[in-house]
Formats: sequence, structure tokens, C-alpha cells
Amino acid sequence: MTALEYSRVGFIGLGAMGKPMVEQLAAKLPAHAHVYVHDVVQASIDELVAKFAGKVIACRSAREVAESSEVIITMVPEGAHVRSVYLAEPNGICSIDLQDRILIDCSTIDTATNLAVKQRITDSHGRASFYDAPVSGGTLGAQKGTIAFFLGCADEDPKFAMLSSLLRLMGKQVIACGGASLGLASKLCNNYLSGLIAIASAEALSTGIKAGLDPRVLSRVFAAGTAQNAICDRFNPCPGVVADAPSSSGYRGGFKVQLMKKDFALAVDLAGSVGARLVLGDVGLRTYESAAEDPRCRDLDSRVVFRLLGGDEKWEERLAQQNGQN
Repeated sequence: MTALEYSRVGFIGLGAMGKPMVEQLAAKLPAHAHVYVHDVVQASIDELVAKFAGKVIACRSAREVAESSEVIITMVPEGAHVRSVYLAEPNGICSIDLQDRILIDCSTIDTATNLAVKQRITDSHGRASFYDAPVSGGTLGAQKGTIAFFLGCADEDPKFAMLSSLLRLMGKQVIACGGASLGLASKLCNNYLSGLIAIASAEALSTGIKAGLDPRVLSRVFAAGTAQNAICDRFNPCPGVVADAPSSSGYRGGFKVQLMKKDFALAVDLAGSVGARLVLGDVGLRTYESAAEDPRCRDLDSRVVFRLLGGDEKWEERLAQQNGQN
């Protein structure tokens, strides 16, 4: 069965990532298909229902989404929310007989919670299938349909082809990571590395600016050399280097610094639980904790660490003044 043969898809969690993911689904699923949605914020539901009249259907609870859908996707902030959405009585997903339903959790949470929910579903709903499938690519990627999914299953999983075709309606890549919870482990490792790259990029750019370099030139140097990375290429921490990066719009949009703090902490915890040694983990976590608590940075894109570290956000004005004097 392919994704396009499913006519009833459920989606729970319509936040900064979930809402544009639903928009991708509603635009790309066949005309006869429906997307059943629920969120704790009614305005998010109302906006989608108004935009996709007759295609997106509002539900009053996670249970109602499950009752209406063959495939259910969840995208919520933390492990406690995942437990509530799936396990809470009487309105959680698992409150009904799930039969042959396919459940896909795209939330970035701790692996222990993911495995506990999977075990409950396996024990009580043996015919249902539960997968972890966290995403990477940020809100811009969700809006453009270019996010990547890290799927907690093996390539040989009999449902992998169907899962891939469904998830590719919302993104570009689906990577089978090997087994249950390994999609989450992959995402946490990714965000640990991404978070450290953002800090290092902010430090290097700030140093270069203070040394007299144009950060656009310095970013071209990074791109041509061994320091090339997606953060500088697409989400450059320095304002004015990449036009559509959150930094160039006052760090609005993107991946909130509080979420990076959460994911980074989960990654550090994962390392501790498996006995991996981290040299930069504590320093990185303290940096994001500071940014999340700083009123100049809170609620902004995580690359706002450039601001936290004293990066020169007015470099263009200063450069223009220097060129004028010369």
C-alpha cells in the first residue's frame, strides 16, 4: 500500500513545525483524502480548516483523530506531551482499539519515553505499528517541504516503502536509522553537532569581524574550505550574510533557542546513558541555557548565540562608514 492510497491521515500538534507539515500534506494528498487535526491551540486548527476547507477536518481530541484516521502523525514539544497524547485516558490515542493503524511520532524527545510508549502499544495493540521519525530542517524546511525524517526502522521493514512515500509528501529525505528509537538517537546526535557548529561559527564570524573581515567574505572562505557547514551556508548566525536566514530577520522564525537547549540536553543525557565521553557537551549546554534565559535571545532562533557571544550585528553600517572614510 502506498501513502496515496490512504484517504484518512491524522495529525496531532500544529506548532511551528506541525502546521506547515499539515499544509504540505493537505496540498499533496489526493483530492478525496482528508487530514484530521488536533492541537491544544484552537486558532491553529481554525486556520488550517479555513485554508483547506473540506480537506482538513477539526477534531476535539487525540482520541477523535485516532478514531477517524488510518495513519496518525504526532508532532509535540516534549516527552510528557507524547505520553499524554498517546496514553492519557480517556482521550489519548491508545484509548481506542488501534487495530492496524500506523502511528508515527515526529517529536524530538528522550529515547526512554519513546520506547515506553512503543512498548505500551505493542502490549495492548499488537496489530498497530509505532515508529519514531523526528525531523531536521527547521521551520523554513517545513514550510518549503524540504525537511529530512530520521525513521526508527530498518530498510527491510515491510512498511518502510509506504512510510517513505507518506513522509516525502512533507519532506525530501527519509533515512531508515536501523530500529526502534534509533531515529531519535540520530536526531539528538545531529542536533548536538549542529548546536556546537552554530556556536563555533558564531565565534569564528565574530572574531573575523573584529579582525576587519567582511563576514560575507569569511563565509565564502568557510564554504570553500574545510570549515564548510550547513549552518553558515543556510542559517548563518551573522545577520545580513544569508538573506533568508532567521538572523537576517531579527532571528525570528527558525529553531527556537529553548528547543535547542532541550534537544542539546537530551543529547548530553543520551551520551551519559550509553557511556559516551563528551568534551564540549557541558560548555555547549551552558551556552544554550544562558541564551534561553537571556531576554535578548529567548524565543528567537537558536543561532542567536551570535548575539549572546557579543557578535557585531551592525557590521554593515560600520563597514560602510569605514569605506566612506577611505
